[in-house]
Amino acid sequence: MRAKNSEHLSPSGRGGRKTRAMAKQAERRAATTEAILTAARRLFGTQGFAATTMDEIAEGASVAKGAVYHHFKTKEAVFEAVFDQVSRDLVAEIDRTARAEKDVLAAMVAGTQHYFAATAKGPTGQIILRDGPAVLGWERWREIDAQHFGGKMPRALSAAMEAGLIARQPVEPLARLLLGAVTEAAVACAGRADIARAGAEYARAFKSLVEALRVRA
Repeated sequence: MRAKNSEHLSPSGRGGRKTRAMAKQAERRAATTEAILTAARRLFGTQGFAATTMDEIAEGASVAKGAVYHHFKTKEAVFEAVFDQVSRDLVAEIDRTARAEKDVLAAMVAGTQHYFAATAKGPTGQIILRDGPAVLGWERWREIDAQHFGGKMPRALSAAMEAGLIARQPVEPLARLLLGAVTEAAVACAGRADIARAGAEYARAFKSLVEALRVRA
């Protein structure tokens, strides 16, 4: 009996209980964060950043407002996390669209067209183009975009060169130029009342740029 109790009270036993307790605590934190972001994404997407309060986010997440502030110090911090999440989901949509195209250049064009179409309306447009630049500032907006949509450009160009679709050349300058064109188009769209029309126009212009790079037989 003494040996059994000694095993039960051993440092390794206490360490195991502590590890399990920490794991459960981490799960609770993750669940709370997910609930906050889900509520915030719905509110930011439907009524915009300015009209959304931390009280509404807390109510939508079914948590105390203090819990929201425990995970996110400001409403801007909540928005940045939502913006990152929406950007990641948008890239997943773009990838599904691009897979149906005949080659990498066509996929780049289709992906950019989908980007402008998706950001022209609804919650995605509200978060990415209407509120994103104003809340985050263009510098931070570009930094986050570079981790998602913007980060795809160099990889796509490298693949196009490997496939012989465009002439071999330094990837980084070309990627910056093309991404700069898309970003400036996003800036212009964000300032337009007719985002959908502007996005379609810029998508067509981007197609002309990309197709001009294609090696002709």
